[in-house]
Amino acid sequence: MAGFDIKTIVGENYGGEQKDFIAALADEISRSIEDKYSALFKSSYPLIPVGVSNRHIHLTEKTFKKLFGQDAKFEEMRPLYQPGEFASKHTLTIVGSKLRAIEKVRILGPLRKYDQVEISLTDSIYLGLNPPVTNSGSLDTAAPITLVGPKSSVFLERGAIIANRHIHMTSGDALVLGVKNGDYCKVRIAGIKSTIFENVLIRINDNWRLQMHLDTDDANAAFIKGEVYAEYLGKM
Repeated sequence: MAGFDIKTIVGENYGGEQKDFIAALADEISRSIEDKYSALFKSSYPLIPVGVSNRHIHLTEKTFKKLFGQDAKFEEMRPLYQPGEFASKHTLTIVGSKLRAIEKVRILGPLRKYDQVEISLTDSIYLGLNPPVTNSGSLDTAAPITLVGPKSSVFLERGAIIANRHIHMTSGDALVLGVKNGDYCKVRIAGIKSTIFENVLIRINDNWRLQMHLDTDDANAAFIKGEVYAEYLGKM
């Protein structure tokens, strides 16, 4: 309560062991009240695991073969959080309009029906690009970028994007949250740099697991380290 400090009152009226006992009791009562009301106001929605997506590449089989050779096999290095998706053993160098390059950018699998490079705003400034913030696979306004592999290079006229922050979920998750595919929502990530993210895209597929994806710029802004969860705050 504003203007009420039980420790001050204790200090003014008691001393010695009596003061210490009453102050300790006051601390315990305060914690109990705080825990009670925190529980009352806690969100009824499930917490959403947060995954941080570093820059990465999606390729078609045709482009992979051109960059690595016709006899090259697309190989898995480790599985990712989403079922069926994985980090491959293969990396490329990406080159922007300023002829600046970022090396060892990981290709994710499985191979897709389109070629796409997902980077952060910080990456784009370094490379001299102006990619749109858009959904994965929406490449109509994507920025040009060059991929350099061990056997060849490929220029993508429309290839680089900054991916929308988004949440993967099943239709069951969507029912609990009251959203549908393509909706936008806002979430809160607690911590030393607590942040509310708006315009978070909802993506639904029953093969997915519930997880929010942020790029490295967004993750750094919220000081995300280790295992972190987001609180759903509602639709936009």
